[in-house]
Amino acid sequence: MFTLNPPLCLVALLITTGGAAAWAERADRGRPMTLESDQPCTVSLLKQTSVCSGNVVISQGTLQIRADKLELRETPEGYQMALATGSAAKPATYRQKRDGSDETVEGQAQRIDYDSRAGTLRFEGAAVVRRLRGSTVADEIQGQQIVWDSTAESFNVRGGAATASNPGGRVRAVITPRVPPDDAAAAPAPAASGALKASPSLGDRR
Repeated sequence: MFTLNPPLCLVALLITTGGAAAWAERADRGRPMTLESDQPCTVSLLKQTSVCSGNVVISQGTLQIRADKLELRETPEGYQMALATGSAAKPATYRQKRDGSDETVEGQAQRIDYDSRAGTLRFEGAAVVRRLRGSTVADEIQGQQIVWDSTAESFNVRGGAATASNPGGRVRAVITPRVPPDDAAAAPAPAASGALKASPSLGDRR
């Protein structure tokens, strides 16, 4: 195990995202992963883990995660597990382009847990996830916990404690409607990817 001290906090890690999300940009998985942080990073070659803190930024192609602290682990099978933590005042953030379209998915929460083996992204604590077409927000989901299932292209949302942005603590989803067939000729061309789908448990409360 060794510790990377500033200014050596910029580390190019030749890691590919095994089992990358189906909605993520496919080219990202073959690109190098870069970690940046203000504070030292502790890297264990034996355990295949990296722990960084202090304005951490992780990038891989169009994928970008920002957090106060980031823990990254690679399994013997080559899967990546990442835990990004922030705070209520400065949540962790995630952003990545969707494959085959001009759409981008971005989200924020106090904790973001990525599991490439399961193909899931879990946002916990005042979670907000948006789908953007270009710079325009198409869909927005809010809840205490949002879990993405990349295989099914669906999400599960749960409510929780009240927050400043969501005083009632309720699940809230704003979904852009599909264009009716009669209006298709007058409407802009649809994006390559369909609208996000909610799981049957949308609206469940703890």
